[in-house]
Amino acid sequence: MAYKQYFEDALTAARGKVLSPAVIDKVLLDVAKAAIEQTNFLLQENKKDLERMDPADPKYDRLTLTAERIKAIAGDVENVAGLNSPLGAVLSDKTLPNGLHISKVRVPLGIVGVIYEARPNVTFDVFALCFKTGNISILKGGSDADNSNRAIIKIIHEVLSAHNIDVNVATLLPVEREATEALLNAVGYVDVLIPRGSQGLIDYVRSNSKVPVIETGAGIVHTYFDETGDLDKATAIIDNAKTRRVSVCNALDCLIINSKRLGDLVHIVEPLGEKQVTLYADKTAYSVLDGIYPAGLLHEAQPEHFGTEFLSMKMAIKTVDSLDEALNHIAVNSSKHSEAIISEDENHIETFLNQVDAAAVYVNASTAFTDGAQFGLGAEIGISTQKLHARGPMGLEELTSYKWIVKGNGQIRTP
Repeated sequence: MAYKQYFEDALTAARGKVLSPAVIDKVLLDVAKAAIEQTNFLLQENKKDLERMDPADPKYDRLTLTAERIKAIAGDVENVAGLNSPLGAVLSDKTLPNGLHISKVRVPLGIVGVIYEARPNVTFDVFALCFKTGNISILKGGSDADNSNRAIIKIIHEVLSAHNIDVNVATLLPVEREATEALLNAVGYVDVLIPRGSQGLIDYVRSNSKVPVIETGAGIVHTYFDETGDLDKATAIIDNAKTRRVSVCNALDCLIINSKRLGDLVHIVEPLGEKQVTLYADKTAYSVLDGIYPAGLLHEAQPEHFGTEFLSMKMAIKTVDSLDEALNHIAVNSSKHSEAIISEDENHIETFLNQVDAAAVYVNASTAFTDGAQFGLGAEIGISTQKLHARGPMGLEELTSYKWIVKGNGQIRTP
């Protein structure tokens, strides 16, 4: 099938009958149920993908499905079904002196294209969020996860068919690179394109797409341990942010520590050493940890270690003498995803919140919470790091636009 036919079929589906909220929610619940019932099938197909990837590859964990993860994914789909749809919400409503009644109402974006890498859960997430908001989804997954994605879309299509709904409301394009190029050039068919993956993928899509793009950026994440920070909070937060799941975009990449708290550094990184985290410490921090932190895991940081998204059991450490120096380091190296401060000083906290330019800014909490489900959005399309249209976890509202409804009674405009 020519790629254009995929887009034509999606456009036909977009012009189909509008489904009631009850039908939409029933479909989503049935998809969640089918995912659990077909866990063995999903794991079997996922195994085929895993066998082709080096377990040392940072994408391996992202690619991996387990029964527990499938249950969690199904739970996210159920959560989306349980949320109120933003469609039709009236954002403003007024009557002008001339009698015209004007309202601003939420509507779907239309046809949403998503290009993503080795993350099969994205297939479920995108379908659920787009379907709930009346959008049509066109997905272009990476070759690493193709068997997994095909299995997932098969389950989704089976449920759609059982409800007599056009399966083209959710389309998975072929894995070939040419399909990506076709999607980037699908003007007149695709309303918005969302890349989800590495910085390289995002940069490529932004530079080459003729379709409007919403960027979901890479996560180069920092946590600043202020001179007033609580040690117990810091130790738990940094351990969780770094090691909970290293392959995700909200994982910690760089600990920034105030020089007045270097005496606490050994205690802070102790749990990281137990979990075999490799540290790239600047000279000051290195001198504190040398001979104490496991030797094979401690290295002197090079310039390239700062501003790096590791996606693995690796972390950089930067020593600063002030909050201003920490803010400057973040400004230079941040991807504007998630940044955190551990502090008990309200003035320092307010300064950090006001000056850090990121989609999510944390106080005394782990950046691991930057996630659509954790934010109460049910699931997410991705974490937008740009400022136009959407920022942060993209849930249901972020998959809508609005239109103006103008009702009159014969009014005409005169000079």
